[in-house]
Amino acid sequence: MKPVQVIAVSGGKGGVGKTNVSVNLSLALANLGRRVVLMDADLGLANVDLQLGIKPKKTLFDVISGEADLRDVLVQTHGIRVVPAASGIQRMSQLESMEHAGLVQAFSDIGDDLDVLVIDTAAGISDSVITFTRAAHEVLLVVCDEPSSITDAYALMKILNKEHGMNRFRVVANMARSTKEAQNIYNKLHTVSERFLDLTLKYEGLIPFDENLRKAVQKQKPVLEAFPQSNAARAFRALAARVDNWPKQGGPRGHLEFFVERLLAGGV
Repeated sequence: MKPVQVIAVSGGKGGVGKTNVSVNLSLALANLGRRVVLMDADLGLANVDLQLGIKPKKTLFDVISGEADLRDVLVQTHGIRVVPAASGIQRMSQLESMEHAGLVQAFSDIGDDLDVLVIDTAAGISDSVITFTRAAHEVLLVVCDEPSSITDAYALMKILNKEHGMNRFRVVANMARSTKEAQNIYNKLHTVSERFLDLTLKYEGLIPFDENLRKAVQKQKPVLEAFPQSNAARAFRALAARVDNWPKQGGPRGHLEFFVERLLAGGV
């Protein structure tokens, strides 16, 4: 089986544009010819479906409750497949460890038809966020020029590094007004992590502040489709090109079964 690249998009703080990055990165990777599944792992306040303008009939809640298989839940849209979460259902934000594992086990059914799994995690550092980020091959942290964004991203890295042995993270500066501002955002995070944590932090570029992003969200369309020539759209295509060149995991870690192994090994 060909290795599947599993990327968790996270950041700690809400409001940093994490879902926007997840959605547009997924589309940009699909435009490069990759078979992409985008999983909305915000298990209580789902909004991937809102950004894509879809109204799913079934969600992850149906998979968890045993009423549907993952293939029944997948929504084909905009050249990708989406696993919608269940917005507003508190039960979904309180899953037990084995339920998380069962959820991810369902992905082995589609592992032979998939190149990249992008996981849009919830905000904060809840059990759900830790579960999905630590089970991914790569963690892409979305940060912006706010002190709380830097603080929360650091807090997430600290937990994953100190308690779960994760030592590699990638950073994209979102809503940056200049290359210099983006680099400063990264430098702040790099300085504090280098001082207190044992990890490698890599800068993956920026997504510029662009009014077209807000307009695209209002249209319930990805900016890549609503405004394909915008600065933001160009930045997402550049980010996808870099992501596509990240080293792929070989061996057991390269398959979705690794996802399950990691979850069962530590739980939440």
